[in-house]
Amino acid sequence: MWQEILPNAWSFEYSQKNAVLVPVAALGVGGILICWLRSRHKIKTIEMGDGWWGSGERSLKGREDDSIRPFKIETSDKEIEDLHRRLDQARYTPHVEGAAFHYGFNSSYLKEVVSYWRNQFDWRKQVEVLNKYPHFHTTIEGIDIHFIHVKPSYVPHGRAVQPLLMVHGWPGSFYEFYKIIPLLTEPAKHGLNEGDLVFEVICPSIPGYGFSEAPHQQGFDSIATARIFHKLMKRLGFKEYYIQGGDWGSRITTNMAQMLPQSVRGLHLNIVFLGKQSLGRLISIMLGAYVPWLVGLSREDARRVYPFMQKNVYDLLRESGYLHIQATKPDTAGCGLNDSPVGLAAYILEKFSTWTDKSFLHKDDGGLESKYSLDELLTNVMIYWVTSSIVSSMRYYKENISKDPNLNAYNRFGVHVPTGIAAFPQEIVHTPRTWAKDVYKNIVTYSYMPRGGHFAAFEEPKLLAQDIMQFVRKVEQM
Repeated sequence: MWQEILPNAWSFEYSQKNAVLVPVAALGVGGILICWLRSRHKIKTIEMGDGWWGSGERSLKGREDDSIRPFKIETSDKEIEDLHRRLDQARYTPHVEGAAFHYGFNSSYLKEVVSYWRNQFDWRKQVEVLNKYPHFHTTIEGIDIHFIHVKPSYVPHGRAVQPLLMVHGWPGSFYEFYKIIPLLTEPAKHGLNEGDLVFEVICPSIPGYGFSEAPHQQGFDSIATARIFHKLMKRLGFKEYYIQGGDWGSRITTNMAQMLPQSVRGLHLNIVFLGKQSLGRLISIMLGAYVPWLVGLSREDARRVYPFMQKNVYDLLRESGYLHIQATKPDTAGCGLNDSPVGLAAYILEKFSTWTDKSFLHKDDGGLESKYSLDELLTNVMIYWVTSSIVSSMRYYKENISKDPNLNAYNRFGVHVPTGIAAFPQEIVHTPRTWAKDVYKNIVTYSYMPRGGHFAAFEEPKLLAQDIMQFVRKVEQM
């Protein structure tokens, strides 16, 4: 009888254990599955880390001086006399007949620019123009960071002021934003809106550019810059802010969004760099010339992208020779540019020709004065000249490209903050929205701008300001 009872009892006990274990096991497996699914959707971010770019070893004693110090640009008779002496001693090489800007800066027109620089350009007056906005210095990670911080003079009742960080590139400077700043800080005064949006604008100089101290250590790249600019905004008291960039500023602000997405309310770009071509994009390129709608390209995309080899290979090779020099041995070429104001002007201003409009290549004067005044162009050159910052600005290419030749190492993180893209027709490269979505996962606005090129804020400040406002307005309504 016990032989019958014991197996039955064992069977009953086993079934009771199963009644408990099976649900527990199911819950465990279900929990693991949920965690796995969540981890797949978790936003990956670039580690913020820390850095030291000052001279020598970082001091282990005491805190870094986090004060924000007013700064004023100054000049002297000695500085101006030295410039004039060098301009007077310039040597020129006759240009090839009919060359226009095909060989670089046309030497005949260069003589005209230098003559204006020597005899009519008033640097003291331009220093006053530069000082019309408040300038500051603050020390972050061992180096002095320069920035301008412009607040609106009037804020309509009940309106929140939106902080906006704007980042320049090469061979530009914070001065690129001087025409767009009043449109953003006083939009109603300039007829841009009914006062529903008002900004306070912060424009830092990338370390090694202009009045920001150059890094003393190797390895200072866009990630380090992104971290420093986040620290700057935190030091100014901002928890959330909008960021905007073109050229290097596009990469820096993109890295900022990938690093601390919780601090970035929105990201606005006027150029998008995607780097290495994926298989899907190569298929898109091949089919897009014939059936653009099939691969998500608009007619305007097709017009700007094709013929593909001409616009994306040959034109890019023609315009990127400087990049190969600066990404390998920037100090060698930089020595001559830092010693010769004429060489510096030719090197910088040539970019403001063909990067503004590719057709300017065929003009004897590079079309420079059709979009900018010589005072504006030479003021930007002078910022590099008086600070001796051309070499350190060129090094930024080596620091970034030597680590990441395709400039796409961080694309795997994706950008999930609301993003606005202003695609200017004369930009060096055009990135269709469907391609941009590979990295920028939350594109809120994408605008085909009617005119303009690489230096959008400098060339078309009103168009860019309108697009920024359209983007921010949409984000605020979300």
